[in-house]
Amino acid sequence: MASSESTVKDLQEIEDDQRERSTVDFPYFDLEAAMEIAKGVHQFGSTCSWDQLAAQLGSTAPKGGGFRMRVMTARTFGLVTYAQQSVTLTRLGMQICDEPQEKAARAEAFLAVELYNKIYDKYKGVALPPVDGLETEIVNFGVAPKQKAKARQTFQRSATQAGFFWSGANRLVKPSIKASATPAVTPEIEPETGPDKKKGKEKEADDSPQLHPLIKGLLEELPEPKTEWPLDDRRNWLEMVSSIFNVIYKASDDSRGSLRVVVEKNSAKQ
Repeated sequence: MASSESTVKDLQEIEDDQRERSTVDFPYFDLEAAMEIAKGVHQFGSTCSWDQLAAQLGSTAPKGGGFRMRVMTARTFGLVTYAQQSVTLTRLGMQICDEPQEKAARAEAFLAVELYNKIYDKYKGVALPPVDGLETEIVNFGVAPKQKAKARQTFQRSATQAGFFWSGANRLVKPSIKASATPAVTPEIEPETGPDKKKGKEKEADDSPQLHPLIKGLLEELPEPKTEWPLDDRRNWLEMVSSIFNVIYKASDDSRGSLRVVVEKNSAKQ
């Protein structure tokens, strides 16, 4: 009992500390980290103890700040609630653990974050500002200046993981969610014959393989050759490449990490 009470108290202290520095709610980890917590709870049904969750996720320090921050992140995304003795899935948390509903739940969880919802409301359907401008907006929304870079990076990763960058690496567009109903009936098509059949096969060959929509979005955001492309915009694009690769490609346990893009400007002095 004392251990559980201490864990919840520590979480409250972390939240209070965040409020002192920032006036808007945002997570310290991304959506994938929140989903990992939700799926860990789901292994026990809809609720489990703190110790059970820590053991399920292989945490060697269930009382450590890193583990507690991950649980708090899952709550910020609206996936769990917690009390002195247990961590419990919300309705949204259950949906995100259900594969047919996962895509819609990812989008809803992204918008459940106060900061992300504010950014989406202001920039939905239009281009986000470059890195410096986006961080300035994040501060204007209530994030402490010292946390703006971390908040911006977590926002961009979460937006990618929730599918909001499907039309471009710097454009927030809510993903299209298709209802999972009964399979559509495929109409009968008469067999093709003659030259038209050959053309049809050639078209199928031309259409495959298809690029992932996120990769298409990245390529569409590239400016025309021989045109100006500011260094800050290049850095922003490259950081989104790293985030998107983390979503669509798997990495072995010994190669997990993140790429960092550093801009070094040439000195004007000779």
